[in-house]
Order: sequence, then structure tokens, then C-alpha cells
Amino acid sequence: MNHFTTSRPPMPAQRQAAAPGSTEAHRLAKELMDAMNALLGLVERETELVRAGRLREAMAFETQKQELSRRYVGAVGQLKANQAQLAKSAPELLSTLHRHHDAFRAMLQVNLTVLATAHAVSESVVRGVNAEIQKRNVPNTYTAAGRRAAPGPRHITPLAVSRSL
Repeated sequence: MNHFTTSRPPMPAQRQAAAPGSTEAHRLAKELMDAMNALLGLVERETELVRAGRLREAMAFETQKQELSRRYVGAVGQLKANQAQLAKSAPELLSTLHRHHDAFRAMLQVNLTVLATAHAVSESVVRGVNAEIQKRNVPNTYTAAGRRAAPGPRHITPLAVSRSL
């Protein structure tokens, strides 16, 4: 008698990745909503600070913003991986998430617009300061034709800017 053929209970079949049921769908949705709400709160605060010109305070949110963004991307990835099953098991939840995400995207667009405006203004200020410095360093001379002489490279001085506010 072969001792390998003795009666053994059959091994349980490998569990396939379970399609998210109603509770799993609600967990995924809650995870995404929490990530979006936390990130949105932080972005709104950052937008207020940048509008008020308090850039140093706004920059302090960078680490927290990265962590919340990582949470958000992870939650979106999980939701996308299970989107077909969610559409079948909880279509109303999916449509609610889409609406909330559209509002989230609109607020992010406002934030990006404020940041782009602040960047453009600061760049304009730096360019203006540089132009004034260069005007003072360039000799005021004229060519034989009576036109203003273009400054040579030896007359242009670099502008040093400290990035720490």
C-alpha cells in the first residue's frame, strides 16, 4: 500500500481576487473620499496662503501634500482596478465618486491657477529687478550713427537670487 494515496482532505482551491462586494466597494470609496477631502483641505489652505502672499507658510505643507497625494493615487489605483465590479455592485456609489472627483478636480485647477499666477508675478519681479541692475551697469554710449550702443558681455553682471525665503 502506498502511503501517499491515503485519504486526505482536498486542498482548498486558491482564492481568486475577490470582486469587491458592497462592503468592500464602500471601503474603497471611503478611502478615496478621505484622501480627496484631506488633500482638498490642504490645497485650499495653501491657496489661501499663496493669495495672501504668505509663501513661506504655504511651502511648509509640501511634505504633507506629498503624503496625501500618494494616498490619493493609491486609492484611485485600487478603485480603477476594481471599476468593472464596482459598476455592477454599486453603480450609485461610483457615480457619486465621479461627481465628488469632478469638484475635487475643479478645486485643484483653482490652486494650480493661483500657483501659476504667483510664479509669473515673482518671475516678473525678478526680471524687472535684473533689468534695472543691468541698466545701471551698462555705460550710456552711442555709436557713430547716433544709436545707443549695445552692451557687451563684460558689462552684464549676473543676478544672484536666494531661493530660501
